Amino acid sequence: MSARNNKANKAAARERLRLERERQAKKDRVRRQLIVAGSTVGVLALAAGVGFAVMEANKPDHWEAAKDEKNVTAPKNTSGENGTTVVIGKPEAKKTLEVYEDPRCPSCAVFEQGVGETMKKDVAEGKYKVQFVGATFLDNADQGQGSKNAMSALGAALDVSPEAFSAYKAALYSKEFHPQGSDKFAKDSYLLEIADTVPALKDNAAFKKNVEDGTFDAWAMKMSAKFDKSGMGGTPALKMDGKRVTVEGGKNPPMTAEEYRTTVDKALAG
Repeated sequence: MSARNNKANKAAARERLRLERERQAKKDRVRRQLIVAGSTVGVLALAAGVGFAVMEANKPDHWEAAKDEKNVTAPKNTSGENGTTVVIGKPEAKKTLEVYEDPRCPSCAVFEQGVGETMKKDVAEGKYKVQFVGATFLDNADQGQGSKNAMSALGAALDVSPEAFSAYKAALYSKEFHPQGSDKFAKDSYLLEIADTVPALKDNAAFKKNVEDGTFDAWAMKMSAKFDKSGMGGTPALKMDGKRVTVEGGKNPPMTAEEYRTTVDKALAG
C-alpha cells in the first residue's frame, strides 16, 4: 500500500468518526429536549390535576346543587310553593293530620308498621286528610344520600297518583325493605326493587325514568327545607289544628294502633 493510500484511508476514518460523533451529539440533544419537555408536561399535568381536584372539592355536590335549584319540577298531585304541599284524602274532610317523616328513620318505620293501616282506613272513610311533610336530616348523620333519594322517588310515585304514593311509602317503611340505619335507599336499583311490589309502579317506564334521572331531586330538597322550617325537630311527628298530637301525658306520637285510635280521636274531637 502506498503512503498516499494509507494517508487517504486515515483521513476517511477520521471523517467517519467525526460524523458519528456529530450524529451521537444530535441524538443526545434530542433526548435531553424530550426529557425536559416530558418533565414540563408532567409538571403542568400535575398542576392541572391539583387545580382540578381543588375545583372539584369546592364544587357543590349534586344534592347541594339541587337544594339551590330555582326551577323546581314538582310532581303532579301537589300544590303550594314548589309543590311541597302534599295532601292525601277526600277534599271534603274537615280535619287535616300533618305527618312528618324521614324515609330512613327507624322510628318512622315502626310508626308506619304500627299505625299505617289504621291511618289508611281513616283517610278512606273521610275522617281526616293527611298532609305529608318529608325530612332528610338523617342523611347528615353519616353523609348519606338515602333519605334524599327516597324522597325524590316518593315524588316520582306521587307523580303517578296519590294512591301509588301511599302504597310506595308503606313499602319503603315495611319490615321487608326498610334499611334500619343503612343507606340502601341511596341506590336507585333498590328503590326500583321496592317499587316492583306496588302494582301501579311495577314496569312503569315513566316512574323508572324519573327515579333514575332524578327528576324530582330539587323537589325533594325543597320538601326537606319545609320540614327544617317547621320546628318539629324530629320524626315521626304528628300535628292537627296547629297542635302536636302526642300520647296522653307524653311528648311522643302514638306508635301502636290502639294508642293511635285514642290519641287521634281526641285530636279530632278537640
